Amino acid sequence: MRRTIGAAPLLSVFCLLFVLAGGLPTVGAEGRWNVLFIAVDDLRPALRCYGDRTAITPNVDRLAARGLLLTRAYCQQAVCNPSRASIITGRRPDTIEVWDLKAHFRDAMPDVVTLPQHFKNQGYVTQSIGKVLHGAGRAAKDPPSWSVPATFDMANKIEDYLTDRNLRMKGTKRGATDDADVADDAYRGGKVTHAAILAMRRLKGQPFFLAVGYRKPHLPFSAPKKYWDLYDRESIPPPVTSTNPRGAPELAVRSWKELEGYQDVSDEKRIPPEKVRELRHGYYACVSFTDAQIGRLLDELDALNLADKTVIVLWGDHGFHLGEQGLWAKAYNYELTTRVPLILAVPGQKNAGERSDALVEFVDVYPTLVDLCGLPVPEGLEGSSMKPLLDDPRRPWKSAAFSQFPRAETAARQRGRGHTMGYALRTDRYRYVEWRTSKTNDVVARELYDHACEPHEMQNLADRPEHASLVRRLSEELRAGWQAAEPPE
Repeated sequence: MRRTIGAAPLLSVFCLLFVLAGGLPTVGAEGRWNVLFIAVDDLRPALRCYGDRTAITPNVDRLAARGLLLTRAYCQQAVCNPSRASIITGRRPDTIEVWDLKAHFRDAMPDVVTLPQHFKNQGYVTQSIGKVLHGAGRAAKDPPSWSVPATFDMANKIEDYLTDRNLRMKGTKRGATDDADVADDAYRGGKVTHAAILAMRRLKGQPFFLAVGYRKPHLPFSAPKKYWDLYDRESIPPPVTSTNPRGAPELAVRSWKELEGYQDVSDEKRIPPEKVRELRHGYYACVSFTDAQIGRLLDELDALNLADKTVIVLWGDHGFHLGEQGLWAKAYNYELTTRVPLILAVPGQKNAGERSDALVEFVDVYPTLVDLCGLPVPEGLEGSSMKPLLDDPRRPWKSAAFSQFPRAETAARQRGRGHTMGYALRTDRYRYVEWRTSKTNDVVARELYDHACEPHEMQNLADRPEHASLVRRLSEELRAGWQAAEPPE
């Protein structure tokens, strides 16, 4: 009778040979890997490891040095709730019907299994500390995802103000900046870190999925004074561009009206130069403040001997304009608001410190973490595991990334899907956008930007006759959708 090898011993032999050959294992030597899932609000790639020479971010940089930095990662929609809902469900905004700040993904998909919920169902303890889902209303809550109730998940902007000048004001949105001379834990970011450290100590010894969400650099730009003091305001470069892209439709450059809500900013189109410098200074101060909190988390992982047992993913929920293209904040389809930082650090990865220029999307995070941790992959996910990029960062990958943003018929703030949806396609070279009416799907405006010639997206080329065939081809790619752009096997 022919002798056979049992499945478990065969798998163990394969894993051992794979690790000895320098490949990437899928589980820790002493059990399942943990996941540290770090979300940062409104963080564009303003990080030294991404090439921003102004940013002072030593802790994110050291995470990148032991992980894989994705240089061209894109969110599905550049505002908090849709972006976070897409990463947590592994599905795109039109599937989960989340396009604004109020909708909950379970309204459209009540039985969807979220990323942390899937880990919980596989025996992990899952916990959320800080802003992981959207930070207000129903959208901030999803009890099925967590083993214990979420904490620090609901935001109140009053907590962002500790200086006398802001405390003397009334209202929710006071000044756009705050720089109290206090310890880190006086602001919410420090409190979140302290709670996360206590959670790691408590969870040690059991598989955990710990989500930690930081609100800064979200407005108001509030950070302890010592982080402001890291920067010389006059040395921070001004916006590289300061006017709207030429030929861009009004739909594309319409303000989200976020910055104008603060009492010291009345009109984002007429911000005095000194205020622009203050705001840019405040953004970088907040980036460094959050970087320091991430450093505390990494230090605690090391102290608990968990670093070689924990997958770490760091992501900013969308980008942010700081005056470039004459725009501020998020809620656009441009590169500065859709491109995001994404760093993946996995125990034993052979290409630690490498960079990948592959086009990746937030919907890829769910299947990636499931794949890395050896869990079954749920059906219905709308992204691809990035695990192959860890072994070969330069391998062929997606042909395009997809983003979108809705607009109302007029400049009044819209709810839900809006009157018109802007669908964006980002290829290796081009950004192409179609603005389509929600009822008929008719195209009412187009945008085309050539990154090979103009990386700042300052000239809409869509209506130029010499680009007509290119526009037709990109339109076909956009309508073919994400399935047609998926990476080769």
